[in-house]
Amino acid sequence: MDSPTQKDKFDSLRRLMVQRQLRERGIRDERLLEAMERVPRHEFVDRSKWDEAYSDHPVPIGSGQTVSQPFIVAEMLRLAELKPMDVVLEVGAGSGYEAAILAEMVSQIYTVERHSDLAATAREILSRLGYSNVMVVTGDGSLGLPEFAPFDAIIVAAAAPRIPEPLFKQLKEGGRLVIPIGAPEMQILEVVRKTDGDPVVTPYERCSFVPLIGAGF
Repeated sequence: MDSPTQKDKFDSLRRLMVQRQLRERGIRDERLLEAMERVPRHEFVDRSKWDEAYSDHPVPIGSGQTVSQPFIVAEMLRLAELKPMDVVLEVGAGSGYEAAILAEMVSQIYTVERHSDLAATAREILSRLGYSNVMVVTGDGSLGLPEFAPFDAIIVAAAAPRIPEPLFKQLKEGGRLVIPIGAPEMQILEVVRKTDGDPVVTPYERCSFVPLIGAGF
């Protein structure tokens, strides 16, 4: 538990993060900004990293993974065009930070993490913080979760060489897949919308993610 002094400190750092790293860089989705101001990002990193939790960069969480930079989290969720009744699949749960923000914004989240230790950490943190609309699954995220499909949106927090066909198949008609595509040294954040059953791809900006590893290619 945070002490009252720590809570005030982290609340202040979170408001500053939202103002300087998100609003001042053009993020205008108020539901998203409010969600990111509510979610205690420091809870999703090791206590030794708490001083970095609200900084403008990724933070290591073990197993070679990170909690992504706040701006890139916000940008991906903005591009997903989330609605309150959406059912969303996240690929790459990490320690659960992005899933917590999603849980504040939509009705149900399914999130897949291939590292069992991180999946266990995410379950513990999300449960402790009271997020009951998130299911954390240990497995191969490139294959999605067909038993819970179709999804209104799928958000992939790892870079794929191309669009994983299993994930595209699990989108609803009109659904949005937000995914970094490209080689390790050069990736583009793309939005893939299912339109009349076909992918319509819109590229956005350069980004840098760990690779998506799995059998879905």
